Amino acid sequence: MAESIEIQASSRIDKYNELNPQMQGLLSGESNRVANMANFCAALKQTIDFHWVGFYLVEGDELVLGPFQGPVACTRLRRGKGVCAAAWEEKTTQIVPDVHAFPGHIACSEFSQSEIVVPVFNSNRQVWAVLDIDSDQKNDFSKMDQKHLEAMLKYLGE
Repeated sequence: MAESIEIQASSRIDKYNELNPQMQGLLSGESNRVANMANFCAALKQTIDFHWVGFYLVEGDELVLGPFQGPVACTRLRRGKGVCAAAWEEKTTQIVPDVHAFPGHIACSEFSQSEIVVPVFNSNRQVWAVLDIDSDQKNDFSKMDQKHLEAMLKYLGE
């Protein structure tokens, strides 16, 4: 079992390493934020078959659903509740090995088992969106995912 997890992690690192320059090329020539978020989600979902990949955009005191790939999702998330709100408010990436153990978790899909949410910053270090990725496997995210996702999000620009 441990060998299987190591092979899976190694394979995912390889996928991130392949995806990184592709993502840079895909996003660098386009200034439209929605188009870039849509392509970001599609490229990530196609390369690493996560259950759900999408963005929530900050709008007042809520996060509003943006471009995504996967099953139908919650449209609005309120401040103070759930993993996405925690990433937004704390301005830090949230890695949740078991979403059912996270206080206040918002279950948009019964198949979600683990989650990573990465805040997206503007030049003033304000969060304008969060990248939300759900897996149908428990314990599916690590600091390695965080490192690669945070690096690729910089291609979204301002």
